[in-house]
Amino acid sequence: MEAAAKVKSIFVYPIKSCRGISVCQQAPLTPTGFRWDRQWMVINNNGRAYTQRNEPKLALVETELPNEAFLEGWEPTGRSFMVIRAPGMQALKISLSKPRDIADGVSVWEWCGSALAEGAEASNWFTNYLGKPSRLVRYNAESETRPVDPKYAAGEKIMFSDCYPFMLLSQGSLDALNKLLKEPIPINRFRPNILVDGCEPFSEDLWTGIRINNCTFQGVKLCDRCKRLFSRCQLSIKTLVLLVPNQVKH
Repeated sequence: MEAAAKVKSIFVYPIKSCRGISVCQQAPLTPTGFRWDRQWMVINNNGRAYTQRNEPKLALVETELPNEAFLEGWEPTGRSFMVIRAPGMQALKISLSKPRDIADGVSVWEWCGSALAEGAEASNWFTNYLGKPSRLVRYNAESETRPVDPKYAAGEKIMFSDCYPFMLLSQGSLDALNKLLKEPIPINRFRPNILVDGCEPFSEDLWTGIRINNCTFQGVKLCDRCKRLFSRCQLSIKTLVLLVPNQVKH
């Protein structure tokens, strides 16, 4: 097994379709992806998820978590918060302790179930920002299960991600694309969880088994949103903690 690249960056997106967080050192792994990744999402009055496809202003919403939230074994206290910011808005603080209220009839793509409701303050904040009725909800892992497509990764599950627990992309692929564009685009346009460097452009498209130190991933499918010229590898996971930087083997 030959080393092909190194992990350059890890990204976590706490709220679906909002800006991600670049994690400097490590990020705990769970069966549904990195801890905190797509654990929240914004919904409309009917419980349907907003995404950047229909609400592009979500791309300007920034999230901040305590640094210790990415340490293995860390648990939030009553004084642990996620801070949300957006242009023209006061900062919103969301407790990392799980809320008690339940929102029924929450849906994203084909999945429908219940979620934890973050309350009136969060609802008012997103309603004012988006200019339409909105609520912030949190995935309820204690009562809900959202499986991935069993044709590609039977038995795997996710929270509010689109399809699979992890998305991997190489710096070489992004660099190759930018050579063809008049205006280069940054990595956040593709919203990967794992950015690797040191491999040939698009070589990650062919990786089926990936090992990063003691972490073993399975490459299961190319991303549906990235057609022909540019694609990302969607992964399932069988391990615990991913550190940066680490060698990637396939």
